This record gives sequence, C-alpha cells and structure tokens, in this order.
Amino acid sequence: MVIPSNKSEAARMELANRLFFRLYQCANMLHKTGTRAVEAEGLTTQQWAVLGALSRPSAADGTSVGDLARYLKVSRQNLSGLLGRMERDGHVRTAPDGRDRRSRLVTMTDSGRQVWLVEAQPKIYRYYDEALAGFSIYDLTHTLHYLLQLLENMQRVDDSQGGATEAD
Repeated sequence: MVIPSNKSEAARMELANRLFFRLYQCANMLHKTGTRAVEAEGLTTQQWAVLGALSRPSAADGTSVGDLARYLKVSRQNLSGLLGRMERDGHVRTAPDGRDRRSRLVTMTDSGRQVWLVEAQPKIYRYYDEALAGFSIYDLTHTLHYLLQLLENMQRVDDSQGGATEAD
C-alpha cells in the first residue's frame, strides 16, 4: 500500500477516494434507474448497452463475441450469458463466423432493432434528459473528456495486470 508522504498527496488520495466512490455509486444508480427506464421492453442496462453497440454502423454485418466484449469492457463469460438471454428473447442472433468457424458473430435481429429504435430509445433519451438535468454542453463535453481519460488510464492498469486476456 502506498501511504501519502505529505499533505498534498494525502489530499489527492482523499479526493481520489471520493471520486471513485462516486463513480461506484453512479454505476449502481445507472443500473438501477436505467433498468427501470427500459424494463417495460424487457431490457436491463446491460442489454441496452449490447443493443447500442450492435446498432453501430460498424456492427451492421455482425461483430464477434470477443470484439463485443472488448468494446463493452466485460468478460466473454459474462457476455455469453447475457447474449444467451437476449437470443432467447429474440433480440440478437449468434452464428458461426464464416471466416473463422471458432468465432461467433452477433447481430441484432429485426425484433431487437424494433425494441431498440422504437420502444427503448425514446425512453433512454428521456432518461438521459432527466439524469443530465442542469448539465450544459460545456459540462457534458468536459465530463466526457475526463471520463475518456480515466478509462484510458484504467485500461493501461488492466493491461499491466494481465487483464487484456480476459475479454479475448
């Protein structure tokens, strides 16, 4: 454990502790309140994230489970269970990749696209509007910038810990 050697370092660690605890709280509230926003569509925030990822133009022809796991920053094991439930519900389809039979491609079904575009997205946008009340464009831009910077740093930590292989 690194023990701060002066007041400035101690203050930095106290702020870091508060920041990470607030991120933890925000993540928990996102799962709780975000899922409530789309529960009538039979979705959770995790499924919402998968549908959002699959709605990107680059995923139109499907994306591998490994690539999807890396994009979402989750393990393949966690994603596999989630995809199984979404496939059962008719939102996604998985099939062997024609170029690599060991790999499976995930695509959004027509039913999943209907749920995503028509049923869930308007509710998600309302949720964003409520959750971001009082944030200016400036606030949003800077928050996004700092979260991306934090994510890059955390990715480096994960890579140095050997975590890159978990999603592979």
